[in-house]
Amino acid sequence: MSSSMRALVAVKAGEPTDVLRLESRPVPAPTAGQALIRVTAAPIHASDLHVLRGRYGFSLDFPAVGGHMECVGRVATLGPDTEGPNAGERVVVAAIPAVPGPPVSGTWQEYLVIDARRLLPVPDQLSDSTACQLAVNPLTALLLVTRELDAQPGEWLLQTAAGSTVGRLVIQLCRHLGIRTINVVRRRGAVEEITALGGDEVICTEDEDLVQRVAEIAGPAGVRKAVDCVAGPVGAQVSQALAPGGELVVYGALSTHRQTDPAALTVPLQARSVIYETKTVRGFWLNRWFGTTSPEIALRALARVRDLVADEVLSIPQGRPFPLERFAEAVTLAEAPAHGTKPLFVFEGDRAENGNQRAAG
Repeated sequence: MSSSMRALVAVKAGEPTDVLRLESRPVPAPTAGQALIRVTAAPIHASDLHVLRGRYGFSLDFPAVGGHMECVGRVATLGPDTEGPNAGERVVVAAIPAVPGPPVSGTWQEYLVIDARRLLPVPDQLSDSTACQLAVNPLTALLLVTRELDAQPGEWLLQTAAGSTVGRLVIQLCRHLGIRTINVVRRRGAVEEITALGGDEVICTEDEDLVQRVAEIAGPAGVRKAVDCVAGPVGAQVSQALAPGGELVVYGALSTHRQTDPAALTVPLQARSVIYETKTVRGFWLNRWFGTTSPEIALRALARVRDLVADEVLSIPQGRPFPLERFAEAVTLAEAPAHGTKPLFVFEGDRAENGNQRAAG
């Protein structure tokens, strides 16, 4: 094993294409309780880029290696007196920083050290492209439906941004569990696609009234359970569509990601509705869940996600591989409108070409 490695490092907070640099760094050594992982593939999430901008729920000490969500790789070695997967075993790394919790190594580097309890073995049948995307979006979908809302077979679940990665996974999971979904999209052209995916009902805000359509579908009282990742006026409409005693879990704010005006970073609520109809609106953030959940419970939830993907209940689209040298192109694609594929940084042997073949396999 080489004593040095390549790492994609942000020298300060700012736009990723401006502040990222490809550097050579020493390979880190694991201490007690840690494992050294040889990374093979790591996705580029929009949230990774907001972290670099300083516009996310936790801050970095710069300079810092980018990528703070997930990756797949192989165990190179374990630290002293550490139990975990064997050297050479292929694992998913849940590199989501727990809030509150200690810092976690960035994934956009050839080697990283991680708490050995954050590792989940994965079968060879799952490609690197699939495995490196297990720990964020599919886990979020599972927790929203089963833990946060405890949705039951036959119930209606209303969700916004149904065409997003999490939205599509929610549809698949609900179909498997017998939960009926009402799916909100912005464009009329997305309706047929969401229906084909298994969405029971689709509302297009381009030419339909969200609250009125929910009443027509679920009854005049509305729905009891909903998830939203848009916020703003759309989130407010979802809260209005709740039945008395209903619950809305907000897990994202797509409408506000580029906003700098604090007044725009809101979900306007009707006080009378919240008070007299006792509706509940609360947030969910995967980082805080990791900060309040034991490693054992977190690993069990991640294992359930792995099994659902392996059993083809949940489908993760293949990502588009990039070597680290093409980081500017990769991070731009990550936020391109309707890009349709997740960019991945790939590492395999000494050359990215091998990683490209594996990630696409």
